[in-house]
Amino acid sequence: MSGFSLSSEPFTLERDCAAVMVPQGETVVLPAGQVGYITQALGGSFTVYVEGNLFRIAGSDADALGKQPPPPIELAEGAGDEEVEKLVWEQLRTVFDPEIPVNVVELGLVYDVSLEAAAGGQRRVYVKMTLTAPGCGMGDILVDDVRTKLELIPTVAEADVDLVFDPPWNHSMMSELAKLETGML
Repeated sequence: MSGFSLSSEPFTLERDCAAVMVPQGETVVLPAGQVGYITQALGGSFTVYVEGNLFRIAGSDADALGKQPPPPIELAEGAGDEEVEKLVWEQLRTVFDPEIPVNVVELGLVYDVSLEAAAGGQRRVYVKMTLTAPGCGMGDILVDDVRTKLELIPTVAEADVDLVFDPPWNHSMMSELAKLETGML
């Protein structure tokens, strides 16, 4: 992991807390009183280092770490698709690979976003994205993170995230910022 430094803020869990092992993707419960270090706090979720392992803790469990959960997303009354799509891209920029401090948009993992009208003024969002490596154990976790964050947007009834591997991801798809962050520029 050259090219960037990780912070390491110590914590003691205030309650039992669900966590996902990185990169295996296995869900576990870390017990109240568990100590460790927050190594990444980006996009409303946390990557923590506990006893030699990395875990991802969702923003909704921020209180277990003594942190604030992310604020609710606001959308102006009667906002159109353009405003909703802008919020979709903002939300996608809050989804981070737990091992790399760069969001999925800057990494070039999001291939396509489209909106469709649903009943009652609601919308469906379709996202086509990939992973840095097809065998990544965090694939399901990232897809779930995208879906969950997009469904927090007012008027979004459903987010459908399609994981694709064609075209295969490569470093050239990263933004200049992502290349700089990861030391690949």
